[in-house]
Parts: sequence; structure tokens; C-alpha cells
Amino acid sequence: MEYSTRTDTLERLSTDCLIVGVFQKRKLAPTAEALDALFDGLLARLLKRDDVEGKAGDTLLVNHVPGGRIDRVLLVGLGKREELNVAAYRKSLAAAFKVLKESGAKHAVSALHEVEVGQRGADWKIRQAIELLESGLYRFREMKGESAEDHPPRLSRLQFLLASDQDAAPVETGIREGQAIAHGMTLARNLGNLPGNVCTPAYLAEQALKLGKEYKKLKVSVLEESDMEELGMGALLSVARGSRQPAKLIVLEYRGAGGKARPYVLIGKGLTFDAGGISLKPAANMDEMKYDMCGGAGVIGAIQAVAEMGLPLNVVGLVPASENLPDGNANKPGDIVRSMAGITVEILNTDAEGRLILCDALTYAKRFDPVAVIDVATLTGACIVALGRHPSGLMGNDDALCEQLTRAGETTWDRVWRMPIWDDYQEQLKSNFADVANIGGPDGGSITAACFLSRFAKDFKWAHLDIAGTAWKTGADKGATGRPVPLLVQYLIDRAA
Repeated sequence: MEYSTRTDTLERLSTDCLIVGVFQKRKLAPTAEALDALFDGLLARLLKRDDVEGKAGDTLLVNHVPGGRIDRVLLVGLGKREELNVAAYRKSLAAAFKVLKESGAKHAVSALHEVEVGQRGADWKIRQAIELLESGLYRFREMKGESAEDHPPRLSRLQFLLASDQDAAPVETGIREGQAIAHGMTLARNLGNLPGNVCTPAYLAEQALKLGKEYKKLKVSVLEESDMEELGMGALLSVARGSRQPAKLIVLEYRGAGGKARPYVLIGKGLTFDAGGISLKPAANMDEMKYDMCGGAGVIGAIQAVAEMGLPLNVVGLVPASENLPDGNANKPGDIVRSMAGITVEILNTDAEGRLILCDALTYAKRFDPVAVIDVATLTGACIVALGRHPSGLMGNDDALCEQLTRAGETTWDRVWRMPIWDDYQEQLKSNFADVANIGGPDGGSITAACFLSRFAKDFKWAHLDIAGTAWKTGADKGATGRPVPLLVQYLIDRAA
């Protein structure tokens, strides 16, 4: 998709489709009102005729309008003017782009960003539009053949209508950031949607290495199992023992600040397929365990977005990648492994493997002297039970870091909800035979998982995002979502500012 600004008057405007807003009780937004006057009240009459009130998400596509320059007008309901908030604005955008995609228009001009959405600026409104449009246009076709019934949408260009060139700067910022975030989300979704026989740890590493060649400020390296053995990463390597695919530790180093500026470190769980190991998962829906690498995919997508924007920060991405399969050499319940930190772990459940690969990555992160470390993982089904599929779970050892992530989530609508990791929960991880057990029983499963990780994050500011409920959708709309790329990138944009 191509995005740009446009400053034409309505009399001179030429486009396949002009998108304008209408508030509840058929109150037209400024551009719609001016257009209605130009058309002698046509829009108001059509809204009344078709009984479109202007509730958030209402749409009315007018296929024939006077003048000949504008082929279509898409009226989009925004709800009550005084109650237009982030949720309503996003709902309206999503509804508009669904109709636009199906309209057959190749080129469209939007004026929806002219409305006020709380204190949000034009850059934010443009970003939301681009992210939602790109998400709506997304199609995973890599593993399918040609189909006459599945032609891509014709839409190829969207312009944002401006009153004057003086309004262009924030809009262009929104375009730049929105495209970068959308590209990062698309990469994360593509990686997540690939099957486990294609997207192996080696494949994930290859995609990261390709990014390193694309961006000059990005250096990518891959640690092999022999490298991890030398470092003492017994926890990470133990997970890979049941697989024929060798584990990889992918290291992406983006140098946007240069010099000796301390980096922010993002760690993403990269389990390219998780059958649960000896503690085998139920067969139903096990195909969705190809999504157990969405944390790693999200980190790679976020690093790409940061590199595309050229943020003046140093950022390191770490993706421990492996499979977790049953095998004669696989971890067994009761096995004890030694982590890179020297902490021994009793494996009571081999399906609690994500924390085993993350704990060694957390220890490895210490060598970068990070400002802060954020790990991202589809870690626990318990998080879905606790929070559903709307927010990601947030836990951490630093209040300021957690507050910054919460604000970034509210800005992007990639929201999080903070959960406690009090010392009380650590008692559940006691082991008679090792320093710590890898599970803490059925109570507070997502919290005890984070408590386990916290033992390896004592030397820096750290936050943990459990994205088990938000990284992919199940059912008829099954597929990766690209979250939490917007959240991570917004957090870094805020730090750069």
C-alpha cells in the first residue's frame, strides 16, 4: 500500500472513494458537511432514507455522486461526538476499511482523522488507520496455490486529506510510524502462521539474518548448540533434546544511538512447535502450537520496525528458538538441569518449557548492560483463564518500567494488565531436589511462571509479557495477530522521545 497526504479542495478532488465521518443522529463531520453542501444535501437525505444513525461502525457506501470527480463516498459512523474514544474510533476505522476493501476502489482519500479523539494527535490517528487497514488487507497465501476466488483487493493507495500543507508534519510522522509498525506486524504474522515443518529454529534464524543484511545499523548473529554448551545454557538446551532440529539463539543488535549508549533488550520465546514433550499436550488444537514462537516473531518484527524508523536507540533482540517434542532423549519429569546462571531446575512438567529457554536468555542479556529487559512469551494457558484474549499479562520487578509499558499499551490499544509477583508465590516453586521447580502447581500458573523468570532477572529492570491470549486468534479467524509489536515499538518510541 502507498500512503501520502492530499490538500485539494473538494471541488477539485478526484478519487475512487472519499471516506468521511458522521456522528450519531446523522450529524456530519466537517468534510462530510462541506461535501453535503456541494451536493445540495444529498448525503443527509441518503442517511435519512437508509436509516443510518451514525453509530460507531455504521457505514453507507454511496456509489454514484454528482460531479464525476469522486466515484464513491463512504460515510462512516463515529458514534456520539462527545463520546468518541479510542475504542469507538478503531471500531469505525475497521468497519470503514472492510467496506473499502470490498468496494473495488483502487485509490481512496480519507478525512476521518479530522475528528477529535480525546487528546490524541493527528500522528496517532493516522497510525491507527494504517495499522488497521494493513491488518484488514493481510492475507496469508504463502502455502496456498492460485485461486480464482481469492483475488487480492484492488486497493493500492490511501491518501489523507489536509486543510493545508501546514498540517502535514504530524500526518507524515504518523504515516512513517504506522507503516513501520504495520510492516513489523506483517512479518510477525507471517512467521507465526507458517507451519512448524517450515518455520523451524533454523528458518527463524535465516529470516533474522536476512534483516541484518537489509538494515545497515542491524547486526545479526546466531549462537549454535555448541556455543550454548560453552556458555552453560543447560536449561535451554534440555528443551531441544527431543527434537531433530538444533536449537538456535538469535541475537539482533540494532545500533541507532551508537557509541556506548546502553541498550534496551527484548527477549522473545521462539518455540517453533510445542507438543509438550513427554508431558504430551492433548491432540485437539495442537496444530496451534506452531504459534508458540509468536514471542520471538514479535521481537523480530519489532526490531524490523525500529530499524525501518531509524530510532535513535540501541536495541538488542534475543530469540531462543527450539522445538519441544517427545523422544527417547527428551526431558523427563523429574529431570534436573543446570541453567546458565548456575541455578538448578527440577523439571516437573516438560510442557513448562518456555521458561527454561527464557531463563538462559535472561542470563545472557546481562552481558549487554541493559537499561531494561522485556521478555515476551506465549507462556501460560493460565493467563488466558485469568485475562481472556483482550490484554496481555504484565509482570515485572520495576514499577516505572511496568507503568511505561502500560501507557504504551493504552496508546496503541495493544493493552496489558499488570499482575502481582509477590514473594508469597515463590513458595510454590520449592523443590526437594533442586534450587527451583519449573512449575508451581495449578494455582496462579501465569504468576508462578513469571516468579520463576524473576529469579534470573535480579540484576536489571525487567518486565514479562504473557501473550498466550493475544498472539493469535483461534476458531474461524485462526491466525497470528502481530501483537505485541505495536506495544513494544511504542515503548521504544517513547524512550527515544
